Amino acid sequence: MTSALHPAPLDLDGGNPRPVLQAAADAARTGHAAALAVVLQTEGPSYSRAGTCALFEPGRQVGWLSGGCLEPELARQAANAVDAGRIAWMEIDNRDDAALFSGNATGCRGRQWLALLPLPQLGGIEQLLDAWLQGPHTLHLALQADGRLDARCAGFTFTRTVPPAALQPLDGSHRWRLQWHRSPVVHVHGAGPEAALLLPLLDQLGWCAHVEEPRPRWREHLPLAAGSYCSSAAAGVADAALVMHHNFELDRDALERLAGSRVPFIGLLGPRRRKDDLFSVLDTHTRRALEPRLRSPIGLPLGGRGPEAIALSIAAQLQAWRHGTPLATP
Repeated sequence: MTSALHPAPLDLDGGNPRPVLQAAADAARTGHAAALAVVLQTEGPSYSRAGTCALFEPGRQVGWLSGGCLEPELARQAANAVDAGRIAWMEIDNRDDAALFSGNATGCRGRQWLALLPLPQLGGIEQLLDAWLQGPHTLHLALQADGRLDARCAGFTFTRTVPPAALQPLDGSHRWRLQWHRSPVVHVHGAGPEAALLLPLLDQLGWCAHVEEPRPRWREHLPLAAGSYCSSAAAGVADAALVMHHNFELDRDALERLAGSRVPFIGLLGPRRRKDDLFSVLDTHTRRALEPRLRSPIGLPLGGRGPEAIALSIAAQLQAWRHGTPLATP
């Protein structure tokens, strides 16, 4: 999949690697004794997918590779990798029946292969990670069995060879290629009561939100300043848009602008009657441009009332659409 996420479904296997890669960039920048654990491949059902990552440093962990049962051993192996200054390979095999009753059972009957990358031996990689974090680009990483790591993103390249703790990974493979696509971007037009709850939730789910709110009164209610949930490089990119001003004229203006865009998912907050009223004052061309992409009312019918329930329903529909589930249809 390219950096352009149009149309849905988006990033089918992706979670939210941003906190982990941000922590890895910070650790590399400061020289902390940290290791980046990366899932290289899986076989059968597993908690993680290839590309899932977590950061381990003394007294701190960012991200999860299991439901919590494997992390203590991963932290120990990560510390060993940092102390040795070598890449460590790990195999996690839960296919045997005995694994269901062991202290480290994950509940998944599959296998995972991981690499633990000691960040002190990867000085300079923070520039590459920063390029991914700050812009709408794909991060490519190739890792070989001899410890050679090649990565590129947005014109930045990084090559380093770190001797592995073992000569060969356990599965006999010699090279893995991984990609982290850019975060999906949602433009939020209007910061009503739901926005203060919705924006942090979308952020934790891996969305990058850009807020447009002309009214100072509502901007003051946001947990962060309007626009700060999205880097400036990604502000011009939109995979989804939400129109939620609680103001008829502002909603009309936003819909008129979005009609001329290529945003594939447009959500309108409010009852079904609101769409009818807005469409009654929009010209035919604008209505036709909006109709195939418009979800109105926005949000899955989960039940409940109030800003909290509405924010949850909107986040659920965006997430369902991102992963291509049928729940996201209008």
